Amino acid sequence: MSYRQRLTTLALLDSVIVLTAIYISYFTLVPEIPIFKLEMLPITAITLLCSHHLFAFIYKLYNKAWQYASVGELVAIVKAVTFSIAVTAIMQEIVFHNIYVRALMITWMLHVIFIGGSRFSWRMFRDNIMNKRQNIKKTLIIGAGSAGTMVGRQLQHNQDVDLKPVAFIDDDPAKYKLDILGIPVVGNSDCIVQVVQKYQIENIVIAIPSLKQKELTRIFDECSKTKVKTQIIPKLEDLMVGKISVNQFRDVQVEDLLGREPVELDIAGISEKVAGKTVLVTGAGGSIGSEICRQICKFSPSKIVLVGHGENSIYQIDMELRNKYHNQIEIVPVIGDIQDRTRIFEIMEEHKPFVVYHAAAHKHVPLMEYNPREAVKNNIFGTKNVAEAAETFGVHTFVMISSDKAVNPPNVMGATKRFAEMIIQSLAQHSNTKFVAVRFGNVLGSRGSVIPLFKRQIQAGGPVTVTHPDMTRYFMTIPEASRLVIQAGSLARGGEVFVLDMGEPVKIVDLAKNLIKLSGYQEEEIGIHFTGLRPGEKMYEELLNKNEVHPESIFPKIHIGKAHVLNGEILSELINQLLNMSETEMHDTLIAVANNRFEHTPILTAVN
Repeated sequence: MSYRQRLTTLALLDSVIVLTAIYISYFTLVPEIPIFKLEMLPITAITLLCSHHLFAFIYKLYNKAWQYASVGELVAIVKAVTFSIAVTAIMQEIVFHNIYVRALMITWMLHVIFIGGSRFSWRMFRDNIMNKRQNIKKTLIIGAGSAGTMVGRQLQHNQDVDLKPVAFIDDDPAKYKLDILGIPVVGNSDCIVQVVQKYQIENIVIAIPSLKQKELTRIFDECSKTKVKTQIIPKLEDLMVGKISVNQFRDVQVEDLLGREPVELDIAGISEKVAGKTVLVTGAGGSIGSEICRQICKFSPSKIVLVGHGENSIYQIDMELRNKYHNQIEIVPVIGDIQDRTRIFEIMEEHKPFVVYHAAAHKHVPLMEYNPREAVKNNIFGTKNVAEAAETFGVHTFVMISSDKAVNPPNVMGATKRFAEMIIQSLAQHSNTKFVAVRFGNVLGSRGSVIPLFKRQIQAGGPVTVTHPDMTRYFMTIPEASRLVIQAGSLARGGEVFVLDMGEPVKIVDLAKNLIKLSGYQEEEIGIHFTGLRPGEKMYEELLNKNEVHPESIFPKIHIGKAHVLNGEILSELINQLLNMSETEMHDTLIAVANNRFEHTPILTAVN
């Protein structure tokens, strides 16, 4: 029905109920007197009818979705009926100097029964007949708290989903054998396999938004034993800000199973560093660069300059940000290569940004082992171009994206990253621009990361290839990495290397096993094949050298490294000589510089 049709129908229905109820009550009390001889009855009926419609409007009885009626709607009915009876009693006292209490009490009871019954019978008719769902899946809800209760209610009332809750699981012993919304709490998380078998469960929903990662991993391991599709409700922060609702389930992702809590940085003070300012991001089309752009835009900069070499990736992030912020932020897409010094200086001069986030880099370890010259040109010379342009045109803060692979690097990629750190640390010694670097571990879901590779291998039927059963890496999510970069910009004093406390490293083989389970397979079906270390790879990554850890704690869970800084003249001489070297000599020189081993390379010994 349209709103007008709905309003008319309910108003007419209530009018019939009100008039019928008042006449029935008087006839019940004084059946021997003909109704037409009761002089007060017409006035009482009209007063009751008008006051009922008045309070029905006040309590929005004609606006409620009665197919979802519950206690709140019943309370509204009782209030509307009670106040309309009260108004009628006042009228009787004023006009007839007598209140017919018994008749009004019967009328009140009949109103509540008939009006409430008409509304709730519609809900029952809709639930049981009109919208009887076909092919529903019996669903187990893990978590009988407030979130789990909301999920159960949503699934019971939402006709657009094919899930029917039949049981709760909860680790709180006080809830065992309780009945919530007609759904029993049948055990704790250790009973998941047995419950799935007993109730013939076809779908599982984990409804504990504040669940710790280690506990989630344990519960998911139990769920994976059943081979039943397992989903999870949104994160608590997404629910609180209203980004998504509690019944928008998603598949469990590998980020959920990292076994550590994401570090939530205090970014409240960042807005004063960014709001109303011009911000420039290099590598803006990449995984990290694009997320930095998304996070930055939340703080309302006046302008954001998106610099990148690939036109398609810059086009995509440009369109995404324009769709969301086109009336709030000036968004400038710029195609440019950081190796082109002239172009970079032109861009910096034109836009004169307040903050620069330098995310453009080559980052693939084995590929850079085969292409050291390209790594040098992009990661070293490109960084030098952007940093010196920033200093020349008075940028306030320059934040470079570095890597844990820059610590004691045995490979070209890590060595060039450490070399780039040295460049900005050298500039920081004499510049008014605050130059800092941010190191973090592997980023889940970024381009070139191991996750997409594992997913493709699983889709192809396996096996999943892992280099070594003991290889470990630090992992973080793309939003975490981006927040750290932005936080570092607000904390910068100049010359620091910021590192996030990333908890315990994760075994790559455990990551592979989790992805296999998340894809709905058992490890035996897909298989894991160990291939051995690739050129330039380390068994274990580090975030800081022992000599780099600084005792000062500038921010919770953020370490500061004060790494060795080369003399500016020596650094310039090395940079000038790099491209004139053979690739073998270049490889050895880079790694020697990054590890402060001058005596191992004749050229460095001479320069030193």
